[in-house]
Amino acid sequence: MFLDKQRFIDVLESTPLVSIDLVIRNRNDFVLLGKRVNRPAQGYWFVPGGRIYKNEPLKQAFKRLTQAEVGQTLEISGASLLGVYDHFYADCVFNEEVSTHYVAIAYSLKLESVSELPLEQHSDYRWMPIDELLEADDVHEHTKAYFR
Repeated sequence: MFLDKQRFIDVLESTPLVSIDLVIRNRNDFVLLGKRVNRPAQGYWFVPGGRIYKNEPLKQAFKRLTQAEVGQTLEISGASLLGVYDHFYADCVFNEEVSTHYVAIAYSLKLESVSELPLEQHSDYRWMPIDELLEADDVHEHTKAYFR
């Protein structure tokens, strides 16, 4: 369900959003990261993911988000639950005046390869070793939390 801008701002001011984060590793145990285009976390490397829509079952959201974020429709049954995390941001997708709170449900999964990654939410993608992402200044702290 898409909301008009003002209604979405009202939601952001009033309640947390629920999202799925995809912690994707390859056979070398490198992690797939995307360079965020939009606020919040704009300009940072972050794991792919997105919000769950109202009345959207978790399994369906997982399929939709894997297709939208990595170009492949994947089943939640092929992933492992990492945990549930709070993500707090001082800004939101529309401006710097409204904060954002996500309750992120993180899932871990292995993919041997990905092809033709979508460039809507991310301007670029890369596979990064865990020790490197933990040290990098341009990898967001919320992504680093999945490996600490």
